[in-house]
Amino acid sequence: MDPTRALSEQVADLYRDESRRVLATLIRLLGDFDTAEEALQEAFQAALEQWPRDGVPRSPRAWLVSVGRFKGIDALRRRGRDGVMLDAAARDYSERSADPEASDDETIQDDQLRLIFTCCHPLLPQDARIALALREVCGLTTEEIARAFLVAPQAMKRRISRAKERIRAERIPYEIPSRTELGKRLETVLQVVYLVYNEGYVATAEEALVRRDIAEEALSLCRFLVDLLPEPEAIGLLALILLHESRRTARTDADGDVVPLEQQDRLLWDRERIREGVSLVVRALQSGRFGSYTLQAAIAAVHAAAASVEATDWVQIVRLYDMLLERAPTPVVELNRGIAVAMRDRPEAGLVLVDALLDRGELADYLPAHAARADLNRRLGRSTEAMRSYRRALELARQEPERRYLRRWIAEISG
Repeated sequence: MDPTRALSEQVADLYRDESRRVLATLIRLLGDFDTAEEALQEAFQAALEQWPRDGVPRSPRAWLVSVGRFKGIDALRRRGRDGVMLDAAARDYSERSADPEASDDETIQDDQLRLIFTCCHPLLPQDARIALALREVCGLTTEEIARAFLVAPQAMKRRISRAKERIRAERIPYEIPSRTELGKRLETVLQVVYLVYNEGYVATAEEALVRRDIAEEALSLCRFLVDLLPEPEAIGLLALILLHESRRTARTDADGDVVPLEQQDRLLWDRERIREGVSLVVRALQSGRFGSYTLQAAIAAVHAAAASVEATDWVQIVRLYDMLLERAPTPVVELNRGIAVAMRDRPEAGLVLVDALLDRGELADYLPAHAARADLNRRLGRSTEAMRSYRRALELARQEPERRYLRRWIAEISG
């Protein structure tokens, strides 16, 4: 391979793996989101220009932080930003960066948590907190976040911009809060970590079904949160992520296509992560102060314990969904309970519940609801209704692996 092309690919891989960590540190050093984002891009551009001539540095991440900080300080000076911000950036540099090649993984992880807690500050509106965290921590595009919130991209761009301006105007501190404040802000932070993980578990706008880098990032952040504040729901969320991740290899085939649960090779499931996840579920449940994440993890643990779909304890799963509905009465939880009822009893019983949900209109544009209805009708031999629901699901599918999966069922029914 051409050396220049090889280096470009190396920088692209580094951007994918490290850019959010570098950004979190630059935000701490520069004290400004927009300046840090611009400095990040300029640092990677500098890498493309200088590394072919000078070689790849011993610690690429530290090099990017160092270059990005210099460029960010220059940008702040050009814009005439306040002297306090510039003095803080310069002071932080002199104290921390005597060795530009130094790399402190613990500091980097602290910076990511500082960023999450800053994005989730109580002075920001709830929807803005989550949107900003998904943009800055996870690196999702504005369009991806807008789809998740079911709003127009321009509206989401304004929402994120207002949140950044509020952080700047209120001088919201870039820090992990004191232990007395942690508990009050934990719920929103857990929600953000879960949304970040979901983007990795089921990517919204990628050719691949799974964005493993994002999923692993969420797992790492959740572990750090549990170390910081071992509350039952933080433990429950860590268990849930571990149990989902234990099935990751089996969820797609060699071509990246969807493999449904009943067809997954359970020998591919990561038993070590299952053991850790189940242990954490038990720990959270025994506390007596558990919530929705722990209950979802308990459901995942029941699946993980079964040798097959048929051998799964569906009675226990429906019971857990009943408990979950008491704490999180959402249409999505109702849908998942309906699917479990279909497995516990018969497809007709589940179909009644799924149809009632769709008739209410809340899940009219939710792909899994139409896919579930299609599957239940197919199992009942109702080809016309199954075809109608598969086609509606196909209209809603954004990923090519999902589209291929749905097209296969449409072709088989048309057969």
